[in-house]
Amino acid sequence: MAVPLCRLYLITPPRLDDLAAFGHVLGRALDAGDVAALQIRLKDAPDDIVAAAVDALMPIAQARDVAVILNDRPDLTARLGCDGVHVGQDDAPLAEARRIVGPDRMVGVTCHDSLHLAMEAAEGGADYVAFGAFFATATKAAPTRADPELLTGWQKDMVVPCVAIGGITVATAAGLAEAGADFLAVSAGVWSHGDGPSAAVAAFNGEIAKGLAQRA
Repeated sequence: MAVPLCRLYLITPPRLDDLAAFGHVLGRALDAGDVAALQIRLKDAPDDIVAAAVDALMPIAQARDVAVILNDRPDLTARLGCDGVHVGQDDAPLAEARRIVGPDRMVGVTCHDSLHLAMEAAEGGADYVAFGAFFATATKAAPTRADPELLTGWQKDMVVPCVAIGGITVATAAGLAEAGADFLAVSAGVWSHGDGPSAAVAAFNGEIAKGLAQRA
């Protein structure tokens, strides 16, 4: 029987006014514990701003074997050489995103609280599906609220990895890892943590380990 895994999936703050300063913070955070991926999410930012962020942050992440996922923009994902793209239900359709980024880059899809949307995405070739929001979040508007049982049910029948997103903090990480999340997508829970992002990454890893111990 396979040993269950759950890893941290970081999402950038919604604004990055000082890329150099954030790059230093990011490097220290990634050195503090296991992180699978970094999503660069700069909603509605001009292309040059997104490109500058990718140019500054991608080398820091990839040097630590952290995949770089760009939010919303399969065209920029392909042009800038990111590892993958994440699309929402109102963004480019999965098939179009796959066509643009090619077969070797990851495509993840937001599925809210819907098993139906997630199964469609999995059947369409998504590399992961994202469920949420699990908790209240100020990072983005969350039209749905997902229940941890959704993760448990997904794990029983599906092999495509699932990401839990939305208001996740250190205090709630273990429960979601135990419920069946393959990845925990976190933004403010790391960057706004009272003891700093590095301490947050270490704490998240500790709580994830506790949750996996209960799930095994």
